[in-house]
Parts: sequence; structure tokens; C-alpha cells
Amino acid sequence: MKSYSLKTAAIFTLALFISLTSLGQKKIASPRDSASGKISKALISINYGSPSVKGRKIWGDLVPYGKVWRAGANEATTFTTNQNIKVEGKDLPAGTYGFFAIPGEKDWIIIFNKTAQQWGAYEYKEKDDLIRVTVNAGKSSSMNERLIYKVTASGVSLLWENIEVAFAIK
Repeated sequence: MKSYSLKTAAIFTLALFISLTSLGQKKIASPRDSASGKISKALISINYGSPSVKGRKIWGDLVPYGKVWRAGANEATTFTTNQNIKVEGKDLPAGTYGFFAIPGEKDWIIIFNKTAQQWGAYEYKEKDDLIRVTVNAGKSSSMNERLIYKVTASGVSLLWENIEVAFAIK
């Protein structure tokens, strides 16, 4: 009889622990995501927080024009290459960088910053920029509820809401 009571108590305790653990888990509003791929011999990896539109006006409102943006949510986005590459014709050595952008209505400035690990853009320092390139923003072929990055054979695209910003990598 005593061992039956211990088994019942153990099962009850385990069930209670599992229920409380699952109740305490929250869905993250902007979960971490990543994109990676090869461009020539270089392996490119982008790690970012992926926010949702949620019916909000993104460009020029939630993400203001003309101000440094972390190119994602929460922690700053990071861009890693295992080979030296050229971004829009500018040299970027192998390494991991903080990846930022300054959105504009037509043109965007894409920034590779020497400080990879930052929270948002709060401690961003322009003096730590390794390279900046200016690219055109275009309309995406479809609405993207979540921010995503795509690595293709010729470069990288940032897609969110109705915008696509692409830059060439060689």
C-alpha cells in the first residue's frame, strides 16, 4: 500500500511540474531567426530577431526613416562571413559584424559595424562602422508579415511588410 501511494504522489508531482512549466512559457513576440547560404566560396549567416507587422505601419513610423535601425528586433542583427567578400564593391573581411541599416523612402544605407554583440542600436557607434553601402529599396513581390532575410547566389535580401532591400555580394 505504501509503495502505491509513493508512485501516485510521484506521478502527481511530475504532472503538476509539467503543467506549471508549460503555463509559464510565453510566445516570444520577435523570435530569433537566421538565414544562411553560400555566395561563391563564402558561407554567409545572418542572425536576427524577426518581428511581425501586426497591422502596424512599419516604414517611416515604427522604423523611422533616416535613423539607425538594428535591422531586426531586440539584440542587434549579426552578419557573419567565413571568407573575405565584397559588398556592393567594398571589401568586407571574414568575421562577424553588427548589421544595421538606415532606411529611407527610396535609398537605404547598409552598415557593417565592428561591434557584433549589442542590444538593439542603443550603443551603436558610427566610429565602429567598417563599411557602409547605399542601395535602393524596392517593393516586395508579396506582403511579408515577419521580417526575413534571404541569402542567394548573388547577395542578400531583407524583406518585411511590402519592402525588399537587396545588396550584392561577390
